[in-house]
Amino acid sequence: MTVESRSSVNTPTQIRAVILDFGEVLCHLPTPEAVDPLAHIFQMDSQSFFPIYLQSRGPYDRGDLLPAEYWEKFAAQFGVKLDTNTIERVRQLDVDLWSRINEAMVRWLQQIHSAGFKTAILSNMPTDMVSHLRKNFAWIDHFDHQIFSAEVRSIKPEPAIYQHCIEALGVQPSEALFIDDRDANLEQARAVGIHSIRFQSVEQLRRDLQALGFTILPA
Repeated sequence: MTVESRSSVNTPTQIRAVILDFGEVLCHLPTPEAVDPLAHIFQMDSQSFFPIYLQSRGPYDRGDLLPAEYWEKFAAQFGVKLDTNTIERVRQLDVDLWSRINEAMVRWLQQIHSAGFKTAILSNMPTDMVSHLRKNFAWIDHFDHQIFSAEVRSIKPEPAIYQHCIEALGVQPSEALFIDDRDANLEQARAVGIHSIRFQSVEQLRRDLQALGFTILPA
């Protein structure tokens, strides 16, 4: 049976490709305990630090700034100066934040890839994390296409990154399903015709997939 026919059998909605976000989908949200060592370098507590950290990421994720440039600029907001050794520590702490993998979602990725669906990861991710992911997590090979913002120089929800992903997959937008945790990213995907589900938990995703008619479900 061909890839196309297997995919058609598995879902009445004719979805042939599945696109997954990384942060808070394939990995868990960092805990306050994990954020603390990074926050303390910038003389902040984790609760105050984390929202500022998330809001600052756009240029870094897009590849507009090199790692040292980003962290020096970030530190300057708080009157903190970073030496070379501290920058290296900050870079490592940063990738460690996003290394607590959601094993249930990884198993589901393996299932859908084995079933013949085209797969892509579509993530706002700086080069440090891209390198870390490829070096340490073999399951990345279950993605037919790896679309990382720092490599394509566009971030979600910019339309260009969705177009790049669809072209790489070689499907129509209506034949793709996108799973992400952020409404703005999902809204843009829907605007170009991609089926989209907001990820909140594996249990919720399972229910939403069933409602869509997608029969390969996460355990």
